Order: sequence, then C-alpha cells, then structure tokens
Amino acid sequence: MTRPRPTRSAAAAALTLGLALSLAPALPASAHTGGAAGVPNLGPNVTVFDPGTPVSEIQATLDATYAKQVDNEMGTARYAYLFKPGTYGTAEKPLQIKVGYYTEIAGLGANPGDVVINGKVEAYNRCLGSDPANPNCIALVNFWRTLSNLTVNINGTGQDGCRQTANFWAVSQAVSLRRTQFNGGTLSLMDYCTAGPQYASGGFIADSKLPATTNGSQQQWLTRNSEVASWSNAVWNQVFAGVTGAPDDSAFPNPPYTTLPTTPVSREKPFLFVDAKGKYQVRVPAAKRNTAGSSWDDKSGRSIPLSDFYVAKPGDSVAKINLQLALGKNLLLTPGVYDIAQSIHVFRPNTVVLGLGHATLTAVNGSIPLDVADVPGVIVAGVTIDAGAKESPVLLRVGRQHGFGYSSASNPTTLNDVYFRVGGPHIGKTNIALEVNSDDVLIDHTWVWRGDHGVEGFTNGVNGDTDRWRTNTGRYGAVVNGDDVTATGLFVEHFQKYNTVWNGERGTTVLYQNELPYDPPTQADWMNGKVQGYAGYKVGSKVKKHQLYGGGVYVFNQNNPSIHTANGFEVPSTPGVKLKHIMTVNLSAGIVDHVVNGVGEAADTTKVGQPVFVTNYPAVP
Repeated sequence: MTRPRPTRSAAAAALTLGLALSLAPALPASAHTGGAAGVPNLGPNVTVFDPGTPVSEIQATLDATYAKQVDNEMGTARYAYLFKPGTYGTAEKPLQIKVGYYTEIAGLGANPGDVVINGKVEAYNRCLGSDPANPNCIALVNFWRTLSNLTVNINGTGQDGCRQTANFWAVSQAVSLRRTQFNGGTLSLMDYCTAGPQYASGGFIADSKLPATTNGSQQQWLTRNSEVASWSNAVWNQVFAGVTGAPDDSAFPNPPYTTLPTTPVSREKPFLFVDAKGKYQVRVPAAKRNTAGSSWDDKSGRSIPLSDFYVAKPGDSVAKINLQLALGKNLLLTPGVYDIAQSIHVFRPNTVVLGLGHATLTAVNGSIPLDVADVPGVIVAGVTIDAGAKESPVLLRVGRQHGFGYSSASNPTTLNDVYFRVGGPHIGKTNIALEVNSDDVLIDHTWVWRGDHGVEGFTNGVNGDTDRWRTNTGRYGAVVNGDDVTATGLFVEHFQKYNTVWNGERGTTVLYQNELPYDPPTQADWMNGKVQGYAGYKVGSKVKKHQLYGGGVYVFNQNNPSIHTANGFEVPSTPGVKLKHIMTVNLSAGIVDHVVNGVGEAADTTKVGQPVFVTNYPAVP
C-alpha cells in the first residue's frame, strides 16, 4: 500500500453434509440462511435477499452493517449479502449500497443480468484525520471487500449533487469486482467528493462491462477480460488484458498504460447461484487461453450442486473438514475466522475451495493453514490466510518441491482472490506466504501483505517500526518454483527479503505491484550479502524464459530514509526474460538506485512521486 498512510494485519463411510433445510411455515422475503425454507444453512453472517423484500428493509440492513464495518479494518466480523434473481430498487426509490470491510455483495443469478440493482454499490474514502481542517480523506486502506455477479443501473437520486451521476468504487488492494455491469453514469475508481487528498491505490476488475470509467488517483490497477466504454487517465501502472475498448499503450509512459490484446491464461472465479428449480449450485468456469471480453455467454465449465460441498463454519475442526474432503466433498467456507492448528489438505484433483465473505484461515502453532497437493484443477477462491504468532514455514503451499508433477495446462490449479496477511490484526510470522511448486498454476488476483500497520506489533515500545521489524516477520511473499505458472494481478508488499522470487520456467505476470518494506531499522538489516537490499521482483538466475507486463516497485523507507535498494527488479540477462513497462517510484523516503539490473535512474527524494520508467528490458533495438 502506498503513502500517505495513517499510523498503522479413501476414507470411512460417507457422512451427511448437514445443509439442513428449515421447515419454516412461510418464506420471508429476506433471511439469514438456515432460517427459511429453500435457503441452505450458510451460517448467521450470510443473508439472502429476495426481490419481494421492501427496499427500505434491505437498505436498513446494509446500512447497519456498513456502519459497523466502515472503520473495522482489523476486526473479525465477516458478512456476505446475496441477492436472488430479480430487481431491487426503483428509479424513485433506489437501493444505494455502501460496502465496508470484509463484506461481499453478490448476485445469485446464473448471469449478471439476472440480478439488477437500481441504485449504486459504492465504496467511499475514509476520513482518518481528527482535525476538521485536515480530515485526511483517502482510499489507501480500503481493503478486503467484494462485488460480483450483478447489474447496477446507476441512480444517485437523493444523494448530494457531487455524487449523483457516478458510482464510486474508491478501493485499494484485496478488493475484486467481477461479473458486474454498470449502466448509465460513470464508474469512478476514486472518491472525489470528500476532502483531499483522495488517494487510492490498487484494484482489480475482471469479466465485467463498464461505462465511462474514471481512474482518477488510482496508482495501479488491472482490468482483464472486460468491456469498457472509455477509460480516463492513469497515475503509475495501469494494465489491461483482453479488454474491449482498452486505451492504446503506444505512447507509454505518457500515459503509463500497458495493454495486452488478450489474457494469456484465465479462469473466472467460481460463484454460487440459484438454478431454475431454486436449487443452489456453484458454477465453476473452465480455464481459457488468449481470450478477450467477458465470458457471460460461455457455456463451458461445470455446475456443482451445493450438496457436493461440505459447508464449514468457524469452530469446525480441521479433522472434520479434512474428513469431508477425503470423502469427496468440495469445501465452502462461510464467513468468519477459522483457527487452523493443522493443515487443511486438498489432495483430489478438481476440488473447489470457495470462501464467502472473506472467510479467513489463521495459522495456529506454526501450521501451514492450506496445503494443496500436486494435482490439476484445484480451485481456491475467496479465502484470506493469516499468519499466527508462531512462525509458519508457509501459509499456502501448492504442490511439493520435487513432487510427482501431476499437472495440466488445460486445467490449471487456480487461485482467485486469495489474500495473505502477516500482521495487521495481530502479530504474524512466516518464512514464506505463498509457495507454488506445481506446474501449470494460475494466480488470478492476490494480495500478499506483510502488514505495515495494524493493531499489534507495530508501535511497541519507544522504537516503533524497529520493533515491528523484529516481531512481525515475513521473509518472502511469493515464491514460484513451478513451470508454466501465470499470475494476473500479483500484488506483494513489505516482505523482509525478496517480495517475489520466480524460479520456474516460462512464467508470466500481468501486472505486478510491490512496495518494499517500510521498516528496516538500518542498512545492515537490509543487505543481501554485499548487495544493498533485495529487489521487489526477482527472477531466478537459471531461468531462460519469463515475461512480465506492467510492473511497479515503490520505496518508502519510513523508519530510515537513508536506506538504499540496489534494484527494483533483478532478472537474468538473457533474451528469453522480457520485462515490459516497469517502473520504480519514491514515496518520500529511501532510495532505489536502479529500475532493473543497473538500468534506469535512481528513484530518490529528488523525484518524489515521479516514476522512473523502463519501457522494455532488455531494450528493444
């Protein structure tokens, strides 16, 4: 996240699944799941709305949750609000939804047009300052929220004049917008209606249809496999892959657009829907190659009845979850925080692990919370994984090094919207956050974050950030050892050695965003042997082929502004390793001496906020 910041984490006989349907005498228009006929028990923090619900009732419910979650950045509450097919709100009485932390808003249609919101679905700046003259209204910490699978007819009736015509989605990392269509007005990725500075930093859109879109202050963004009427301006690092209507990038870096006509590998995120018979299913899209535009008319993939899932709730033991996986179930994690003292083992090909409402797995006693075998077709989606107070070797492992290598290019294991935290809500420790050893894996939007602010372990004692460096520890963010791995939207920040290490052959990254750690106490703490610091993106020295499209490494050595980092990117000098449209930028403290391998000017304090770009590495003759 970028500055400015507030001060800142083969088994026995089959078991019954336990999706007990209530025999309530009447179906209310909206209900917490498990309390209405025909609605599966998805736990107390999932609410299903029916189009017969009065708009005022829906509005009051969502407003109450927003009031609780708007500032609950490091809290444990998790919510999912699901809308059955139908229309919600009218021109005269629109439904205007504001989305706070750990809140998922999603339609239950088979197609995004099956659920229509007349109104808005928005995220605004948080005003973090106590001084009315300097309220510090920003979106830099607007993390962890989800919007998907619906259509929004933008209607600002009743809002102030500034907000009436645009749907504001002022967000930063760990926020996804998928399978959504906006009609009328504009989509603004910044909130320009509050007092300044109105900064925003990072986000992700996939498989959507967008109106005229204002990027505004968004520093980095990935839009893929979508349609956009128009796109205005850019700040540092804007990437488009397979987007109809995407801006041309021939003038890079003015503006700093990176545009790929197609996405090399894609697989849309699984989603819950209600079929024509009122039964709940999970749609699992197929993987595709070299695609553009939305996938809504694509009939490939499969639908899995919810009865084929074990629906887990916080407090369920890992032993129970693992037994259900061994008995052939998929896994649905309902909203909440799960303490994981031993690994959840996903070992069958094509298993789906789907989280609702930012379901969070927290490592206990140094566990590896999620361990995926070296098999094809596994999908992990919508899950957040936290480090615990005792160091874990890794938080999510995909395959084992020197494993059997059972993978499939046409059916890649896929991670959609999987987020990692080392610190923030509590002290966290890990050696590696995400380790990918399998071949043919797709990482489709992840934020791998060692916390730069949070509740504990950040301002202990008189040394402040020095204490954080010693207590909130994470050496490596993402380590990719498998071959033919693709990442679309790889956000990795603040780790104490290499943020990303890519050792596998034929890897591809489409948008990389990194911020180096804020908190090394001294240069001696930030040394890689005799080299000053660790690059934000490292490609292994033996790699022969690798591609990166649109990468940024930012420096803000807040704890010691004199610290140097030799290079933002470090790669082998070989023709098969190609980096396109990369940059470093100084956020007012510390120095990155070069962009890549000694090429590019220093990002120092004479260029605060001014990116140093390298268009191609190696240079194109």
